[in-house]
Amino acid sequence: MRAFLGVLACSLTVLSVHGLYSASDDVVELNPSNFNREVMQSDSLWLVEFYAPWCGHCKNLAPEWKKAATALKGIVKVGAVDADQHNSLGGQYGVRGFPTIKIFGANKHKPEDYQGGRSSQAIVDAALNALRSLVKDRLGGKTGGSDYGRQSGGGAGNKKDVVELTDDNFDSTVLDSDDFWMVEFFAPWCGHCKNLEPEWTAAATEVKEQTKGKVKLGAVDATVHQGLASRYGIRGFPTIKVFRKGEEAEDYQGGRTRSDIVARAMDLYSDNIPPLELQEILNEDILKKTCEDYQLCIISVLPHILDTGASGRNSYLEVMRTMAEKYKKKMWGWLWTEAGAQMELESSLGIGGFGYPAMAAINARKMKFALLRGSFSETGIHEFLRELSVGRGSTATVGGGALPKINTVEPWDGNDGVLPTEDDIDLNDVDLDDLEKDEL
Repeated sequence: MRAFLGVLACSLTVLSVHGLYSASDDVVELNPSNFNREVMQSDSLWLVEFYAPWCGHCKNLAPEWKKAATALKGIVKVGAVDADQHNSLGGQYGVRGFPTIKIFGANKHKPEDYQGGRSSQAIVDAALNALRSLVKDRLGGKTGGSDYGRQSGGGAGNKKDVVELTDDNFDSTVLDSDDFWMVEFFAPWCGHCKNLEPEWTAAATEVKEQTKGKVKLGAVDATVHQGLASRYGIRGFPTIKVFRKGEEAEDYQGGRTRSDIVARAMDLYSDNIPPLELQEILNEDILKKTCEDYQLCIISVLPHILDTGASGRNSYLEVMRTMAEKYKKKMWGWLWTEAGAQMELESSLGIGGFGYPAMAAINARKMKFALLRGSFSETGIHEFLRELSVGRGSTATVGGGALPKINTVEPWDGNDGVLPTEDDIDLNDVDLDDLEKDEL
């Protein structure tokens, strides 16, 4: 069961597939047998990606990672660990999602997290910054690791991703925007502001990529635009404010590193995204796309409409919508079907023996599933999903080892069910004498 937990945040143990790199690439394939020799005992700086071959983000990163490895050849070592196959190695370095990139500098036992952009240029810039920091430390007699993660990470960012805000454009750009904003009020002479600048720049680039521009980072020179500074009560530098449309500005109280800023931005993003749509399983494409595109798909089999009527069905659907909202940060898919409409699906999940409504959580990559054993209620479903999240409960293999055949059906029209009509028998057309003879 503990392996099932891994799929909830890009699993570390899934069906084996081919890796993303080959011997012809300049990326060094790392595994438990060579990691200590190649990385830990090396004097070189290493950038190591922990990936899963099925992970979409990892596939997108692979060509950029290869380009960066070629550009850095002979300067910085670039490696990759298939943490799907070698999950113990990923677990050793706290890998929880894919791709995760670690920088192994002077102190190999304390690698630093790379939080920069996913382009080859961003990766190369970050590597060179880390290398400069490493060399500087060695010149100063330090051997315990670089300060890259705290000070020198700005090379991975693009200054254009930090929006310059002024008295003239602030209202139209920030306050009237449907996007979320994190705004730094700074003074050019402020030492803390100068230290924050590279972290803010790198965070802006990553946040732009991760949220598709829904969260933006801006900056106001408060010594020039004093009207803005006065409006928001700026008393010291740097001051960071969070802006949501129609709400009062909120003080940012988090840390000042890139990772701290990115984490707050991602919380802001995930707290405000709508849950994924609750879909009825009408055809094979809906099931396949949902279960293959998302880490987990939650499928409910609801009683027949004749058993519950529209009001009963809507109450079950409302429970599912509530739970989809509660777990929206997980980015799971949510599906439902009517009892009897998809018998092969029910059979493959062992549904039927526990009555309806029923629920299953499916990991399509592993073809494993778990069944809801408790009540079909907010409390029961929450307990079911929480148990999976902490590695408890039981799982089984999907019948046949693959997603079952799905019937194409018409969508529910939202109305109560109607009993099928039966043809009336006109007794005038029946010869009773013949019936009596037949009985004899």
